[in-house]
Amino acid sequence: FVERNDDSEDAELRFVTCQSLWNQIKSETEQVQEDLNKQLFDNLVSFLRRSHSEFQEKTTEWTCRVKSREIPTAALVLGVNVTDHDLTFRSLSEVLQNNITPYIALLEAKDCPGIKNLMQKLMGQLMNCYVDVDSLEDEDYVQVSQNRIRCSMTSLTNWYETVTNSETPSKKRTSSSRDWQSPPVVVIFKDMESFTTKVLQDFIVISSQHIRELPLVLIFGIATSPMIIHSLLPHSVSSLLCIELFQSLSCKEHLSTIIDKLLLTAQFPFKLGEKVLQVLINIFLYHDLSVQNFIKGFQLCIVEHFYSQPLSVLCCQPVDAKKRVNSLSHDQCENIRKLPSFRRYVESQVSEKQIALLTADNFLKEITQKLLEDLRVYHENYVSVLRCLHVFTSSLPKYPLGKQIRELHCACLENRVWETEEYESSLQLARMLNKSDLVTMLQQCVEIFVSSSGNEFDKTVEKLKEFLTQFQKLEAEAFQERDVSVSSQKELQKKTDLYHLQKTLLELKESRRSKKLTKFEMLRFEVVDYIDSLVRNYLVPADHKTLHEIAYFNTASVLRGHLNAAPRIALHTALNNPYCYLKNQALKSDGGRISNKAPDICIVYKLHLECGRLINLVDWLEAFSTVVMAVEGPNADAASSDQVDDIIHARFIRAVSELELLGFIKPSKRKTDHVARLTWGGC
Repeated sequence: FVERNDDSEDAELRFVTCQSLWNQIKSETEQVQEDLNKQLFDNLVSFLRRSHSEFQEKTTEWTCRVKSREIPTAALVLGVNVTDHDLTFRSLSEVLQNNITPYIALLEAKDCPGIKNLMQKLMGQLMNCYVDVDSLEDEDYVQVSQNRIRCSMTSLTNWYETVTNSETPSKKRTSSSRDWQSPPVVVIFKDMESFTTKVLQDFIVISSQHIRELPLVLIFGIATSPMIIHSLLPHSVSSLLCIELFQSLSCKEHLSTIIDKLLLTAQFPFKLGEKVLQVLINIFLYHDLSVQNFIKGFQLCIVEHFYSQPLSVLCCQPVDAKKRVNSLSHDQCENIRKLPSFRRYVESQVSEKQIALLTADNFLKEITQKLLEDLRVYHENYVSVLRCLHVFTSSLPKYPLGKQIRELHCACLENRVWETEEYESSLQLARMLNKSDLVTMLQQCVEIFVSSSGNEFDKTVEKLKEFLTQFQKLEAEAFQERDVSVSSQKELQKKTDLYHLQKTLLELKESRRSKKLTKFEMLRFEVVDYIDSLVRNYLVPADHKTLHEIAYFNTASVLRGHLNAAPRIALHTALNNPYCYLKNQALKSDGGRISNKAPDICIVYKLHLECGRLINLVDWLEAFSTVVMAVEGPNADAASSDQVDDIIHARFIRAVSELELLGFIKPSKRKTDHVARLTWGGC
């Protein structure tokens, strides 16, 4: 921020504002994560307490379980968003250490290719010692202090008895676990699907034989389905597990909560434009389903907005914004005048006010304060009406405006939602809602507007309550009409002549054919029309509001360049123009020239672009040597020329090998001293 050519004081203030905003958002997301996982973690803690108490008290159930050698096992289904699992397991470990036991081991499949490696990792984590598998001469042992302990379940059992019987346990226990004489040993398999079947089978069979001495509890982290347990383990092994299923919250529901807390609130002044939000949501839905990656993308948007937008210094809380507007310099006032939304605002004013806005900085500051306050009020009102509209549209058949509120939010940001076909379809469906659903929706809308921080919805609340009162009156009238209709049907059932019967039936048929709207239908139309008027007044797209550029980040192309995976393009850019990534001034060069200061692989890559289908290695080496030796000049020491040639040959061979590894060339069977080129065109 500070190294830019802008005013250093302003850049530093933007950096501080950016940091402060991100710290608040980070704290909010962590709290959301904690709240969402609370129920899951509470259930797991309860499960472990039951397992522990059964072992402590030697109850009949535990005795029966010991006889059958069953290991208490929690099957924790977390979903396919694997990148979020690390955070969940870290939080789970902290909760278990604070409430249940200090003896917890987290195992990953990549660290446990065999049962010996698994036992080393398990004992290393439980005994709080570092284990480097590659450096051990004998994989059957681990180094604990000055002693070498054999990696076996018997050694682990002996260690556990020693630790639990001693007065000073090796690991710190919390106050809640000090009262437990024999806390359980929890082994978490973070990615169960990735473990080999043999490793899991051997570990479970061995552990079941020591369950009497070691209160072991297993937690399987599952990304797909609990049926994977029975797919990986035969019945003879799975029967040794006493499995209880635990299901985490869906990642889509998690994302909806994050969007609700970060974007659909007036707490944070920073907002995302429709295209930017759509990029982040598409990456989430079609790439990784990772909420953590969505949050990182949101963080990138914040940094990019404050870095590239000079007026982002005003993207702060209202109290600070007023102070900063008053201290704006003339150049910053000119930046405001250059904003497209402000130009439209100026064009809509009378000529005298236009002149004042374009020439008088003090008058501009007054108007800017008013416009920023209008933008803040717009955000508050927008969120309330958006939630109200979502109440009506989220239960309609086929969900014309989307089932999730994020879909409705994107539709409202994109354009005037009331001009779309989906909105018209939603209104038609809403005009066919039954009375009970309509009353429930109105009650929810009343709650939304009552809890809203906006001050403009007092009359709206009164109007909605009036609708509810009218529905109650209609219900009372319906009871009376029902009694009248019952009596009329009884009259029809009485004996009468054919003429009067035909006359009565014709009257009923005519009344149905006329299709007059009932009182309920008229009231339902009135309710839908009123909601429609709220939408048209308050759900105006953000880019129609003046000074929206200060709070909204809309540069989706920059975000795509950072987040969307395009490895071939990035690879070509890095090899063809290394300055783009390394930012080294010495690597700056004209378009076609090959710099001798570039990395060897870049030089080899540029030379290979000038060749045909087959590349002669000798000619390629000569060209590479010519480029590299250009820095030496003609007066290079002849005595060391052989050594230099050997070094150049080695560098060339390494660069060609790297290029082959990247898939640009391959050995040719037609000529032994040639390689075949695999790519054509720019990359």
